[in-house]
Amino acid sequence: MTKITKTPFGEYNGKQIELFTLDNGTTQVSVMTLGATLVSIKTPDENGKVDDVLLGYDTPTEYMSHGGYLGAIIGRHSNRIKNAEFTLNGTEYKICANEGTNNLHGGPNGYDVRVWDITAQGDKLICKLYDEDMSAKFPGNVEVTVTYTLSDDNALKLEYKAVSDKDTIVNLTNHAYFNLNGHTSGTIVNHKMKIYADFYTPVDTDCCPTGEVLSVAGTVFDFREFKTIGDEIDKVPDFKTTSGYDHNFVLKTAEKKLTLAAEVLADKCARRLTVYTDKPAIQFYAGNCMDEVAGKGGHQYKKRDGFCLETQYFPNSLANPHFPSPILRKGEEYNFTTVYKFDTVK
Repeated sequence: MTKITKTPFGEYNGKQIELFTLDNGTTQVSVMTLGATLVSIKTPDENGKVDDVLLGYDTPTEYMSHGGYLGAIIGRHSNRIKNAEFTLNGTEYKICANEGTNNLHGGPNGYDVRVWDITAQGDKLICKLYDEDMSAKFPGNVEVTVTYTLSDDNALKLEYKAVSDKDTIVNLTNHAYFNLNGHTSGTIVNHKMKIYADFYTPVDTDCCPTGEVLSVAGTVFDFREFKTIGDEIDKVPDFKTTSGYDHNFVLKTAEKKLTLAAEVLADKCARRLTVYTDKPAIQFYAGNCMDEVAGKGGHQYKKRDGFCLETQYFPNSLANPHFPSPILRKGEEYNFTTVYKFDTVK
């Protein structure tokens, strides 16, 4: 049975930030109220040695002063919206740009910088946020709930729900940076990865999808069998734009059915991360442009010391009608689940 405890985690902008820890007796997962952010995941290797496999910082201020969205819940719309604009029901919305001309991860007032209302209910951690109409210029008052649950077999489940009083767009994810060797162990390029995707969406010079949906066969994006991340990372065709893997992979998910999306194997121990989701896509980001700063415990993080697997709708979906739609209609419920499961393999 997972137990949940609460401790102070410093202040940000005059607000007390709390840290909640889920502990199943084997693995401990900590989440702070700022950004409903995953702060640590401490889990054993094959020899019982416990390491924190999540990159992060020691204080809320560091999370806010450095880039990268480490461990945060992302919204109202994760990933990129090209030119920070979209058309919904015939109305054009100009939203806040924060990456050149793009809106990235919800903009400057995204869910990662908001203080969430978090409560423990039994073995569940319930995170709530009220996102006001025209916040970052998105329409609709949106009530968001993200529930964290840690099972006895070390599966961390994230259940995303949202409702709106107007038609709007919603695309939620978590931006955890993993290193299965432990967050102080250096590069992740020697991890092995498998992504259950036959197709990916290439990007333009703004790192937004071109609209094409291409086969991974015969390309550097073919992770249908386990492949070392670093084997072809410098051969990515749009390397000048992405500096490596930062791409959307099209999953074989069935609607409202959890499906195996990705597996990752550590190279210095036998840890494995398995990702399940009912979302239509996953963004694999290899940490190519990470801030090279001191992280938890003063450890110096460097480029590609962590990788992200962000379950999502496709980036810039509304500009591409053949992409799955992120539209949330008034009164309907946005409801998706992602599971990050930790174990070891021989």
